[in-house]
Amino acid sequence: IHKIRISMYMKLLEVLACPVSHGQLFYHAHTNELFCPASGLAYPIDAGIPVLLEAQARPLTDEEKQA
Repeated sequence: IHKIRISMYMKLLEVLACPVSHGQLFYHAHTNELFCPASGLAYPIDAGIPVLLEAQARPLTDEEKQA
């Protein structure tokens, strides 16, 4: 079941886009967020559901932008 869940999340990342820049989103396991280098924003994941609202996003730090 764990492998199925990971596969599902990977497929979801292929179709989701940043609502601000329409750029690609990437998953950051340490912070449990989806981030977009193009917009410089990180979106929280709440109870397994990405919250893709600009008002809920946080700006990426300079360190995160460099990684």
